[in-house]
Amino acid sequence: MAKIDDSVKKKVPELRFKGFTDDWEERKFFESIASTIDFRGRTPKKLGMDWSDSGYLALSALNVKNGYIDPLADAHYGDEKLYRKWMSGRELKKGQVLFTTEAPMGNVAQVPDDNGYILSQRTVAFETKEDMMTNDFLAVLLKSPLVFNNLSALSSGGTAKGVSQKSLKGLSITVPLDIDEQQKIGSFFKQLDETIALHQRKLDLLKEQKKGYLQKMFPKNGSKIPELRFNGFSGDWEERKLLDNVDKVLDYRGKSPTKFGMEWGTEGYLVLSALNVKNGYIDKSVEAKYGDQELFERWMGSNRLEKGDVLFTTEAPLGNVAQVPDDKGYILNQRAVAFKSSKDTDNNFFAQLLRSPIVQNTLNANSSGGTAKGIGMKEFAKLNAHVPKTFEEQQKIGSFFKQLDNTIALHQRKLDLLKEQKKGFLQKMFV
Repeated sequence: MAKIDDSVKKKVPELRFKGFTDDWEERKFFESIASTIDFRGRTPKKLGMDWSDSGYLALSALNVKNGYIDPLADAHYGDEKLYRKWMSGRELKKGQVLFTTEAPMGNVAQVPDDNGYILSQRTVAFETKEDMMTNDFLAVLLKSPLVFNNLSALSSGGTAKGVSQKSLKGLSITVPLDIDEQQKIGSFFKQLDETIALHQRKLDLLKEQKKGYLQKMFPKNGSKIPELRFNGFSGDWEERKLLDNVDKVLDYRGKSPTKFGMEWGTEGYLVLSALNVKNGYIDKSVEAKYGDQELFERWMGSNRLEKGDVLFTTEAPLGNVAQVPDDKGYILNQRAVAFKSSKDTDNNFFAQLLRSPIVQNTLNANSSGGTAKGIGMKEFAKLNAHVPKTFEEQQKIGSFFKQLDNTIALHQRKLDLLKEQKKGFLQKMFV
């Protein structure tokens, strides 16, 4: 690729494939579109029919993700009769661009094959004029920063913004006249999207596996032993208060730098809160705040977060669990507390116990608030759970899930990096 001289004020992107030098052309969006396939508002009931358990997958704003179709998300199917009646000669073809018009607005994917799909709620498909625009290029163009921002400006509604065909008529786009350049750009991003989708599927599979193990390796409600257990261990687990597994709770909720007459910095000790404590790992790219040495000392006092300490988010979201990754020093902040396990409880095990279905269900049942549920330490102190009597069994379970969490976190980091790379290319390869 060739980088363009910033001093040359032309309608060209900053980053471009070699061999292309002409200005890009500004045009109205629908000049490049032959037709729009739009069945919004259509339902099986209106056709006197029902969804089926198998057949033709319905595509909607629930399963059209950015760059791929998620067949597991809200899967609805139509039989042959419904498919024919619904699509009525406007069958979707491989490569056609799918666009979600609301809730969420602006997800873009392409029809993956010619197997047949039902175009459903809050989603339209575009047929391009082949001499003016390729499908692959259109799919990327709709996700470029300028076009997406313009779409957002044209959209209506409050939290759930939406865009209509009428508002799309006002959308201006800037595109290469040369179809070959469009093909190059489209192919480049299509390959990147396929790599991202592959990593996403791997990550989703790992999370599903962990979910299954959590259900089977911790006792269900009314039981004192798990369904799945390591060899060599038998006997009932014992019921304890959750806090019986804890020597100390670190809780600095309500504390802020302004109370010390200070401010957050851009480097130093990372702040841990409900924003970056994810399930199984710390996301250092989210709302990263830092405190200098003085703030760290005054904030944490004589307490220090140590490697393995269990972090727990008390609200917004409730119940995320991770562990302190090292002994570098961290500042514990809003909507998160830390548990230092007792000598009879394995750190890794306690982290997974808090993620087990029965504990998560108990947390939700005892939480307060509406959409943003939360739990206080008084309510938390009343909660019980079953725990293996031997420390060795705890260690086995804890180590197993720790390894699984590390693998999930590794795939998550790879996925986040790929998404950041795509974001950078979108900013530099479009006008």
